[in-house]
Amino acid sequence: MPERISRDFPLFPLGIVALPGESVPLHIFEDRYRRMIERCLGGEPGSIESQFGIIWLSDQELKPVGCACEIERVLERMEDGRINILARGTRPFRLLERQDELPYPAGTVEFLADLDEPPEEQASTGALELYRDLVQQATDRTLTAEELSELDAYGMAATVEFGVDAKQELLELRSENARLRLLTLLLRAAIKRLELVERAGERARSNGKVRFG
Repeated sequence: MPERISRDFPLFPLGIVALPGESVPLHIFEDRYRRMIERCLGGEPGSIESQFGIIWLSDQELKPVGCACEIERVLERMEDGRINILARGTRPFRLLERQDELPYPAGTVEFLADLDEPPEEQASTGALELYRDLVQQATDRTLTAEELSELDAYGMAATVEFGVDAKQELLELRSENARLRLLTLLLRAAIKRLELVERAGERARSNGKVRFG
């Protein structure tokens, strides 16, 4: 069973929120973060030593819950030491204490588990149906039943450009049922926005004249 508390866990405060399962491209240019990434690359793949945490540094504060990430691959190394990587979110954590003694930001963190609760079929079905509709409307691709069955709330949210506030709320919820209910609201709003964009495009193609009927 993985340890729940980890000390000296590398932290990457950013203006973004990562979710478990989400792929995040990162450009590493500061020396302290280059050291952090090299430390992670030196760890055994899948181990705690190979991971770091993305945590949202908003305008007001450093949020208490972040997402551990592992490096999927190094995309590019530049002569001046900068690195482009692709990271993937693994699991949420809560920051218990900041640490200042390492050459990069770090802290003591607690990895978070979900509540043990029975799944709500209605919440899951509603979110999956909306997600299928959004993907079809945005890409003209129809997801199969098998593809949909493999997705949880994080898996769906990781592929949609939601705002950081919404993603942070999803990350902090310790109930899959609650995440699915929130995701249902977010997907409905995303579909409405997409429909408005499509209508605006139709108006633009009609030389600015609004068509009735």
